[in-house]
Amino acid sequence: MDFGLVLQTDPPGSATVGLMRRAERNGFRYGWTFDSAVLWQEPFVIHSRILDHTERLVVGPMVTNPATRSWEVTASTFATLNEMYGNRTVCGIGRGDSAMRVAGRRPCTLARLGEAITAVRDLAEGREAVVDGTPLRLPWVGESRLPVWMAAYGPKALALAGEVADGVILQLADPYLTSWMAGEVRTAAAAAGRDPAALTVCVAAPAYVTDGTAAGLAHAREQCRWFGGMVGNHVADLVGRYGAHSDVVPEELTAYISGRRGYDYRHHGRAGNPSTDFVPDEIVDRFCLLGPAEDHRAKLRVLRDAGVDQFALYCMHDAREEVIDAYGADVVPALGG
Repeated sequence: MDFGLVLQTDPPGSATVGLMRRAERNGFRYGWTFDSAVLWQEPFVIHSRILDHTERLVVGPMVTNPATRSWEVTASTFATLNEMYGNRTVCGIGRGDSAMRVAGRRPCTLARLGEAITAVRDLAEGREAVVDGTPLRLPWVGESRLPVWMAAYGPKALALAGEVADGVILQLADPYLTSWMAGEVRTAAAAAGRDPAALTVCVAAPAYVTDGTAAGLAHAREQCRWFGGMVGNHVADLVGRYGAHSDVVPEELTAYISGRRGYDYRHHGRAGNPSTDFVPDEIVDRFCLLGPAEDHRAKLRVLRDAGVDQFALYCMHDAREEVIDAYGADVVPALGG
């Protein structure tokens, strides 16, 4: 199992670079950042600095989208980083949640997202692609390689990921739901004539290592409760499309948002987010990794057995350095490789 670190690009950018360097020293192979131009600093500028100050780390957004950047610009950015640093990038992409909604726009359609995945990958690897009806090619691209991993929750999105993406990003660490989602992706890949085993499955969720006391666990839950609210934005879309009780979306995913009363993106992805008071402890425990290191190892083994290839841990809490170091000492050596 590989390990990745996920950060928001809060200023100063040097702090993000420093944490990514710390992650590499602790055995992490991937470095991810959010991509939401209004809420945080420009990630690709910081990605260049991360690549320059690390040796092996693979870097990318979790996640970009097809609307806030034109597809040829996105592809050119990745291809430039690959030329400079040797194919150490990965493109995480989705419909656009915070990046679009905070600017008063709706997320992209799945059809648009599917077209973008193919076009960005082709352009970044030097092939011709059609962008808004115009055939384009980046003539200077050499040996660039760009895997594109799609973030998904619902049946149609999971099917699309299986049909066109190189990997899927599942933003929760619940073993039952992860197994269901990974199964949907791989079934769709097989139906499309692709090799299901060739797709990478990445689970992304907060991790907080505690001392095993009740007080430590309670603090960890409060530091990570925001994540249930972030996931709830996507779940609310699914409920709006399929209903609260559906044959195609498990109630293990949808039931908890019944008390949701809207969402304020000014607090997106942050501890103490007032829009997430509806998230119960049970959901925090299911969706995140909390407790002593041995509890993390045990849950990660279950996820690995469900087909997960990478765990990317969100470190938006008050113990970033401590958790990175704890993973490097007690978790990555036991499961990495």
